[in-house]
Parts: sequence; structure tokens; C-alpha cells
Amino acid sequence: MDRLLRRAERVGQDGEIPVAAVLLDSRGRALGWGSNRREQGSDPLGHAELVALRQAAAARGDWRFNDCTLLVTLEPCPMCAGALIQARVGAVVFAAPDPKRGALGGVLDLASDPSAHHRLRATGGVREEEARLQLEGWFRRRREELRRRQQPPAP
Repeated sequence: MDRLLRRAERVGQDGEIPVAAVLLDSRGRALGWGSNRREQGSDPLGHAELVALRQAAAARGDWRFNDCTLLVTLEPCPMCAGALIQARVGAVVFAAPDPKRGALGGVLDLASDPSAHHRLRATGGVREEEARLQLEGWFRRRREELRRRQQPPAP
């Protein structure tokens, strides 16, 4: 998680929401790394979890990840939680819960929903404070930057 938090910090400096993910196989080897790329790639699907899944699927030549664990700095949103279920990821470990959009126990829990054809194990709160402070700081700076841009020039 330390490495993911450092990666998320770099992504945040590039203007993306600071979220990073890695998909690990059963031996702990990284199959795919991801960080948010929505702004840089003009990609609405450019979430860290999806980027990591795509990279892992290409490397493995398969889309099933029953024996794998995804580590991510923020609780997955409904889109990402759905993709993780579709990819049959065995477990997800996240740092900060997302009280507005979290879909693995935050606002809703897609992993335990009766419609889910696959049950993944979700564990949250690993390095929660660091991840939460990182995200809060990024959003605070972003709001300040937007306010400065909207202020009329001084006479």
C-alpha cells in the first residue's frame, strides 16, 4: 500500500484524482498496475482498477482472476466493483472508504448483492488515514485552484 500511495501522489500531481491500484496473483506478483487516467486520456473508463485489470488480462491472456487480489487506495465505485466481480477477482483490499460512491460496503455492497454471480472478499481501511488525507488534500487544492481561476483579474 505504501507503493500505491506514492504512485497516487504522483498521479495527483499530474492533475488526476490520486488513486492507484495493483492486481496481485496468488504468489504476490504484480500482474497489472493502474492509476487514474481519466483526464490524461479523456477516458471515462480510466479508473485505476480498470487500467490494472486491462493490463493484467493482456499479460495473462485471460480475464478470470479468481486467485488474485486487487489493492487500491480508494474503495471502488459501482463501475469498478462491477468490473471486479465480472473479472472474478478473489479479493479486494482498499485503503480509504468512499462514503459517496463506494460500492464494496460504503454506499452499497455489490459483492454481496444477490445479483452478483461471483463473491469477492473485500477488506477496507488498510492505511485508511494516509489515503484519506491524501485525497482530501488533493480535492482541497483543486477547489482552491478553481476558485482562483474564477476570480476576476485585479484592476
